[in-house]
Amino acid sequence: MSLRELAAADNRAIIENNTDGFGWPVSVTDPAGLTVSGLMGFSTDVAQLIDPDTGQAVSGRMAAVAIHIASLTEAGFTTLPRGIAESKSKPWVVTFDDINGNSFTFKVQQSNPDRTIGWLSLLLEVYNP
Repeated sequence: MSLRELAAADNRAIIENNTDGFGWPVSVTDPAGLTVSGLMGFSTDVAQLIDPDTGQAVSGRMAAVAIHIASLTEAGFTTLPRGIAESKSKPWVVTFDDINGNSFTFKVQQSNPDRTIGWLSLLLEVYNP
């Protein structure tokens, strides 16, 4: 196994390990309505951002999730989640709970696949269908 393959395997183990790693249950729904629950990923939902114009901390909301590409493929998705700008089109949707068990639903704003190590980083925005 090459060092690159080892890094990809380690990355998957880290972001999907829900016992002593960063794994957290995530549901993903494609625009056609296929929902896959129980995917493991690394999620974040924070309320403090940096204003790019001033460099100052401001109140806001930034959510993201990292999921291993192989997990999405194994779950039956034939394409990777991506942001869909058209408001009349259904978006890719991601749902996960916070640490207190409150569920939040987001739509994919931006998709950043890292095919070198095999993961997909999704930048999210709050979604109210």
